[in-house]
Amino acid sequence: MAYAVWFDDYVPALAGRVGGKCASLGEMTGAGLPVPPGFAITTDAHRAACAGVETRLRALLAGGDPHDASGPAAASAEARALVEECGVPGGVRAQVAAAYAELGRRCGATDVPVAVRSSATCEDSPDASFAGEHDTYLWVCGTDDVLAAVSRCWSSLYTERAISYRQRMGLAEDGVAMGVAVQKMVCPTAAGVAFTLNPQDGDRSQIAIDASWGFGEAVVAGEVTPDNYLVDKVLFEITRRTVSDKATEYRLAAHGRGVERGPVPDERRAVPCLDDEEITAVARLARRAEKHYGRPQDIEWAVDADLPAGERVLMLQSRPETVWSKRRPASVSAGTASGYAGIVSTLVSPLHGRRT
Repeated sequence: MAYAVWFDDYVPALAGRVGGKCASLGEMTGAGLPVPPGFAITTDAHRAACAGVETRLRALLAGGDPHDASGPAAASAEARALVEECGVPGGVRAQVAAAYAELGRRCGATDVPVAVRSSATCEDSPDASFAGEHDTYLWVCGTDDVLAAVSRCWSSLYTERAISYRQRMGLAEDGVAMGVAVQKMVCPTAAGVAFTLNPQDGDRSQIAIDASWGFGEAVVAGEVTPDNYLVDKVLFEITRRTVSDKATEYRLAAHGRGVERGPVPDERRAVPCLDDEEITAVARLARRAEKHYGRPQDIEWAVDADLPAGERVLMLQSRPETVWSKRRPASVSAGTASGYAGIVSTLVSPLHGRRT
């Protein structure tokens, strides 16, 4: 059985075997959008790893109260421990190791740094947003560390928040499985999110962009007020720009592994983190994604310092917008925009998982 599928080999029939995030990355790659190269580890690998504990997992999660916020805590801790104790089966280990080595060859690097990202089968649909529920590990180097991060991504199917969300949405545990994305790490000068509508009022003629220095964690965690731009979706003119005092950024750790939080130097704090060409490039990519998917999108992007000028803006994720698609514009307050930060994925260092 094939446990590893390259993004550029993705076809829609694989969606149920790779999960929502990997399906999006494969779909974007096939559509010609700039996505960091990588591969998906299928849900078959997760099921193979957990075959011996499925009955115990179902028993742990049975009968939970979706309205009891503290209820899933004990079940989550025990379920995650069970999954991680299973480890990675030999057949899965061999295929993932071979794919990781091939990714290094394609990128011209040994032990190429990668992002290892959870990709559950139930996430990133128009009716459910699991952003913030599952784990991602960044700047992971070496086969052993990649495999350890894969196991932790599998176990993050059972975070407290993910369990509670599935219960509230009425999603059956039997049908849920976890794929994992392994893709070349981006070295961002700036990163952020974009919505192919104005999240304040649902105006679909505009693209809204939030941006900050380095990785996007400071924005999502509310540690920094990002620069904000509105761009006309037809003319791609910047119709509004707000440059903020960005005091914090997340960047590559000094020892070369993982991501660390640090202060932004004074000379960059109140300076725009994107130039006009980059703002327009983000907007054009967001619009291309919306056209491809045929509905408003919630985009993750980054500007990669390692790429040539004019090619630095990359797509990291595109998921259906899930706020205005569920509500009539008149029923959503202007304060909705501030709530969007909580549904966008974040970034952390390896072995200290974050939700994505």
